[in-house]
Amino acid sequence: MDFSLNDDQKAFVESARAFSAGALAPNAAKWDEESIFAREALASAGELGFMGMYTPEEAGGLGLSRLDASLIVEELARGCTATAAFLTIHNMATSMVGKYCSGAVIEQWCPDLVSGSKLASYCLTEPGAGSDAAALRTSAVREGDEYVINGSKVFISGAGETDVLVVMLRTGDPGPKGISALLVPADAEGISYGKKEDKMGWNAQPTRMVTFDNVRVPVANRLGSEGQGFAIAMEGLDGGRINIATCSIGTAQQALEEAVAYVQERKQFGNAIAEFQATQFKLADMLTELVAARQMVRLAASKLDHRDPQATTYCAMAKRFATDVGFNVCNDALQLHGGYGYIREYPLERHVRDTRVHQILEGTNEIMRVIVSRKLLMEGALEVIK
Repeated sequence: MDFSLNDDQKAFVESARAFSAGALAPNAAKWDEESIFAREALASAGELGFMGMYTPEEAGGLGLSRLDASLIVEELARGCTATAAFLTIHNMATSMVGKYCSGAVIEQWCPDLVSGSKLASYCLTEPGAGSDAAALRTSAVREGDEYVINGSKVFISGAGETDVLVVMLRTGDPGPKGISALLVPADAEGISYGKKEDKMGWNAQPTRMVTFDNVRVPVANRLGSEGQGFAIAMEGLDGGRINIATCSIGTAQQALEEAVAYVQERKQFGNAIAEFQATQFKLADMLTELVAARQMVRLAASKLDHRDPQATTYCAMAKRFATDVGFNVCNDALQLHGGYGYIREYPLERHVRDTRVHQILEGTNEIMRVIVSRKLLMEGALEVIK
């Protein structure tokens, strides 16, 4: 078992780190304060291939493994958590299009999506269906060569600013087998967008409700076969949990490094606070938990790449553990800054705000515990940890 990175992976990390430090980090505070959706930066990320990381090569993407993509996302999150998080959502939607749409639809949309010149939103969550994706009610009724869509989606990242929506819809009976996925142009007649939500964090990406009122979409825009949508959504959630966990790890790494630098400069009672044993113990715990979380995320990503039968369980465990650790490390880093951590001149309060939502998204961490415990009770601990 080799945990070291190969030469290609090291190159991905170096490229992402340079882009993050040059294009994201210098602007992150402004984007947060002014709620700027950084389309130009996302287009620049597309020039490096970061907008189609695991979209199949035949659809124009890089075709990377989820582990390789995680290495890139970690570095991007160090520069701007909210922008990196949206980038992962765009990647998820784009990879679905590249993998499951017809050749004609792929040819129409994927070149612009993988380049970042057009952006995608993923529409799963509804007012009454979040983690319980099988309960969604937004409908798509087939009429000849078209589907007619009615219903609404909530908490949609990028909504109102993106160009295409990948939407999970009910085309059949209740339950998971009645769900299909459709690609819907974001400006299609009958689509309306709610107000931009005023959020605690993730201010550098807009979040809105999307309402569909008799929106007509060609049957040719369907992803996969009718009734395949739930399976596509679950596949997306596994990867999405790796993505959001990785954003937490990257942000926490940045917060830890900022804390280490600060405690060596800040003096109290005649000594740098880094010399106090309490500070040293806190830093040691932060680093230890961060390394453990990173290894769990990379293990889960590797299992996902190898189609391990326990991959879903590991993705849930990694998401729960890494997002909790990421938030705690950021919060501890703020505490080490004292009062300075609480003011916007320093980035710590933004790190705390931006990582808090990671404990809620892609299924709350309570839902992650349910997934893991059910697997444990059904199969036993030894089967889960194989």
